[in-house]
Amino acid sequence: MPIESILVASVAPMEMHRANSGQNELGNASAIKRRPDGRVYISGQMQRHALFEAISRLNESDPEAPDDTYVSNGDATTFMVEKDLRADLGGFMITDIEGEPGRRTAPISATPAVAEEESNTVRDLLLRLDQSGGSDPVPVTQELSQQDQMRSAFHLDCSSLSTSERYEYKPTEDGNRGLHVGTETVRHVPSEERERRARLFVEATRYLNAYASQARNATTGEPQKVFITLDTRLSRKGARYFTMDDTEQERLKSELDERGAVYFEGDDTDEEAPSVRSAYESALNTLSDEGIVDRAQQTMDYAETFEALDDLEDFAEVE
Repeated sequence: MPIESILVASVAPMEMHRANSGQNELGNASAIKRRPDGRVYISGQMQRHALFEAISRLNESDPEAPDDTYVSNGDATTFMVEKDLRADLGGFMITDIEGEPGRRTAPISATPAVAEEESNTVRDLLLRLDQSGGSDPVPVTQELSQQDQMRSAFHLDCSSLSTSERYEYKPTEDGNRGLHVGTETVRHVPSEERERRARLFVEATRYLNAYASQARNATTGEPQKVFITLDTRLSRKGARYFTMDDTEQERLKSELDERGAVYFEGDDTDEEAPSVRSAYESALNTLSDEGIVDRAQQTMDYAETFEALDDLEDFAEVE
């Protein structure tokens, strides 16, 4: 049965990290993000950033990737869903164009990464140097968390991947737009490219490394434990998998079995369990065999899909 949605929940160990920190009100003191219960966390926005950096690298090395595909940076995302993987998977908003075609809801969603237990932090004293030599070194502190098991999840709505919906309206007597009477789904890339992008998403969750200000610390979010669901429904319930007790986990699996979904577990800390590598390999093989849901009637570029967007069509021709 074609896959409707994909969910990857994982746990990754992080040591002496500040994977998502920033300046606080004291200016020169960098503070790690922390919940009221004392657990450090990495925002969903940072998780998505790390994911798209992984997608970009995987796309560049993928022999099946079309030559014109790329991942735009987060500050200048395009509307070209057919070429720009961030525009497709991450959505966009064009503020100077009114109406539905000027924005796209992201098929990808992410939870924050949260430590499983209360975190212990330390402060690292550094000196900020003025490269021009115009002033003395300024002392600064950076807060780091000593050691955490960080759990997080990513979800992909396969039905929205590389597609858009066009609506048909029946005009009213007063000439207004009228009532919504029909919907057409349009894909923006061929079916095989949609499935390649779904595989990229799954594989990218295995290589999360692009965390803020961590070049010297080599912080990684690569999973130690993973739970991957290829679902026949749009469901994110599995995002809570690593917070569930044994009973809730078994009942979740029963629900998945009942509707024909498949799931894969990996745990590199347990000799008796499948490895994280084998869980990903099995999930990717099954995804290739089953394929993803495709309800589109035709294929066309994003700008072509919405005929009123003349400016977008002109831009696409220039590109």
